[in-house]
Amino acid sequence: MNTSSSLTRGYTVAVVSAVILSTTAIFIRYLTQTFAIPALVLAFWRSGFVVLTLILALGLLSPALLRVSRAQLPYLFAYGLLLAVFNSLWTLSVVLNGAAVATVLVYCSAAFTAILGWWLLKEPLDIVKVLVILLTLAGCVLVANALDVSAWNTNLMGILTGVLAGLGYAIYSLMGRSASQRGLNPWSTLLYTFGFAAIFLLLFNLTFGLIPGTAAQPAELLWLGDAWLGWGVLILLAAGPTVAGFGLYNVSLSYLPSSVANLIVTLEPTFTAAIAYFLLGERLTLVQLAGGLLILGGVVFLRIHEGRLQAKAASRAAASFAVLPAEAD
Repeated sequence: MNTSSSLTRGYTVAVVSAVILSTTAIFIRYLTQTFAIPALVLAFWRSGFVVLTLILALGLLSPALLRVSRAQLPYLFAYGLLLAVFNSLWTLSVVLNGAAVATVLVYCSAAFTAILGWWLLKEPLDIVKVLVILLTLAGCVLVANALDVSAWNTNLMGILTGVLAGLGYAIYSLMGRSASQRGLNPWSTLLYTFGFAAIFLLLFNLTFGLIPGTAAQPAELLWLGDAWLGWGVLILLAAGPTVAGFGLYNVSLSYLPSSVANLIVTLEPTFTAAIAYFLLGERLTLVQLAGGLLILGGVVFLRIHEGRLQAKAASRAAASFAVLPAEAD
């Protein structure tokens, strides 16, 4: 798993994951603007359709992945609860702060992941990784146009919610890495975490308006009604970018430390901005372009640094192996 090809595979999968995940904002924006669907109602159906998609796909391609050991269920239950809370906090942050500030705050997860990964999973945290964290956070600020002072005219509760969303994303990454270390298949993990998340999101919605963005009454759970186009887009959102994006992110955690994978996925807002430019006509400013280059540069720099560390480790291992026969003589 520590070979150069594995490292390259991990980076490639993580970057593809970021590209795919970046399209989710386009789908969600269309659904919320066109149909005004409450955010947590959308999140519930999105999770539900993810589960249905995975049951069908895994049932046809690899039925064994539909089952996990009973001993793993409490872990996956907690993982699903975390996913539901993270999605809820992220949605609330957008409501309270606006998209720009919420995006910046959620990507403070890069710093949280690196620190928690170093503390809990004993992942290395060197000066290069710290520098890349600073570069990616600065890039996220620029891509999200958060230098606009008006974007920060918000309350303490909004900022706290956004930071907690970033912390939730960081813990999600760490649990994904831990799931890999437990021997759980990434696609089985995705199925069960989204399954439990759908249950929790349904319970959140059954508070009937106590949580912002939830259904105010039972009928609102079927908000889209006979809007078949809306249901189609929602199913496409779940079956496409959500399953592929989160699934590949979980796969990347099989090859990479959670801190590295999370740093790579900070490319997502850059890709989102580029897609929005081509599909929605949203223009990229020079500041946003500069932010995207900072994020991309940080990820490339990290890949080069990790490659050099790996080459040095391989060289030391080869030297040690060569010395052993001489010592035996």
